[in-house]
Amino acid sequence: MKTPTNDPLNRRQFLGGTLALAAAAPLALPSVTRAADEAPRRKIKLGVVGLGGRGLWIARLFNKHGGYQIHAVADYFPSVADKAGKELGAEPGRCYSGLSGFQRVIESGVEAIALETPPYFFPEHARAAVAAGLHVYMAKPVAVDVPGCLEIKAAAEKATAGQRVFLVDYQLPTEPANQQVMNAVRDGDIGPINALHSHYYAGPFPDPPFTENLESRFRGLIWCNDVALGGGYHVNACIHGVDAALWAAGQRPVSCQGLSRIGRANPHGDSHDVFELLFEYENGIIHSHRGEHLNNYLGFDVVCQIVGQTGYAQTCYGGKAMLKGRENIINAEVPNPYEPGATRNIAKFHQAVTGGDFSNDTVARSVDGALATILGREAGRRRTKLTMEQLLKENQRLEVNLKGLKS
Repeated sequence: MKTPTNDPLNRRQFLGGTLALAAAAPLALPSVTRAADEAPRRKIKLGVVGLGGRGLWIARLFNKHGGYQIHAVADYFPSVADKAGKELGAEPGRCYSGLSGFQRVIESGVEAIALETPPYFFPEHARAAVAAGLHVYMAKPVAVDVPGCLEIKAAAEKATAGQRVFLVDYQLPTEPANQQVMNAVRDGDIGPINALHSHYYAGPFPDPPFTENLESRFRGLIWCNDVALGGGYHVNACIHGVDAALWAAGQRPVSCQGLSRIGRANPHGDSHDVFELLFEYENGIIHSHRGEHLNNYLGFDVVCQIVGQTGYAQTCYGGKAMLKGRENIINAEVPNPYEPGATRNIAKFHQAVTGGDFSNDTVARSVDGALATILGREAGRRRTKLTMEQLLKENQRLEVNLKGLKS
C-alpha cells in the first residue's frame, strides 16, 4: 500500500530519483551491459534534435559514454540550442533552431542522429535522416497516428536494407530482472498466457492555456496534453505498460474496447488522462490496462502482470519483478531503469553502428506498441469497441497548426 506524501509524484520526479535496491532472493544482475563498460572503439559523429529536459539529459549520456562526438544540435528555441551546444561541445555554427533545424543537423556531416522532439515530428525527421543515410536513435512513441507509425516502419525497413541502425529507446525491457522473467515465460514456465494486466500511474504535466501559436506548447512537456502533438497520455506514457504486455504476448492486439475521460484540474489540451481499456489478442489473450495521470498522491507505478495457465509473472518499471512457475521462482527488486536503460541503449546503438549489426530489433514492437496505444486511445475516447483492422483502414492523420512558428 502506498503512503501519501505532501507532493504528488509525477513520472519525471520519480525517474529522476533512485529506488532502494534490496532483492528478496539472491539474483546477480549486471547494472549495465558489458558494451557500456568497454572503451569505445571509435567516436560516432552524432547530431541531437530536441534539447528540452529529456533531450539535453540524454545528450549528456551520449557524451558520458565516450563513443560519441556531438557534432551538431537543434532545438526549436535558439537559446536552448545555443546553450546546449556550448555544454555538449558543438561548434556555435552547428547549433540550429526553428522547425527546419533538424534538416540542417542532417546536412552538417553527422553519421547518426538522436531524435528527442515532440512525437508529432518523428516520422518526418526519421524519414529524412534515413534518406540521408544516417543511423537513427529515437525516443518513444514513434508516432501519434497510424500514418506516422507506417512511415516509421517503412523508414526502419529502408535503414535495414541500407545497412543503417535504427533503435527505439525503451528502458523497461533492458532491465536484467525483467529479462530473466520474460525468458522463463518464453520457456513455458508459467504455461500458456491467459491474461495480461498492465497499469501506468503518474501525475500529469503542466497544461496552461493556449497562446497565439503552438510555440508555448513545446516547453516543459506541455505537449503531452495534446493528442496531435504528443499522442496524448495513453500513447506517450501508458505505452510503457502496454509495451511490456506486448513483450509478453509476442504480438499486437486485434481489438480494444474501453472508456476514458479527462480528470485533471483546469485542462486545456485535449488528451484524456484516465483510462480503463480491454484489449484482445488473436490467440485469445485478454489484456486489461488502467491508466491514471492525476495529482492524487497515488504515485508513479508501472507494472505488467502475466497470468499463465500454471504460473504467474510480473515485469515492471522499477519495483519488483516476479515469477512463480513450475521450475523457477524469481523475486527481484528492479531499480529505476530510466537512466540505466537509456545508458544500455546508447551502448547498444554504438555497438550496432561500429559492429555492423543492422538487425534493428527494437523497431517492430515499437511500431506495434504505438499502434496498440493509438487503438486504445481511440477506443477510450469513442467509448466503443474498435478493431485494429478498422483503425488501419481509417488511417487517420493528425494535423497540428504550425502557423506563426519560426521555420
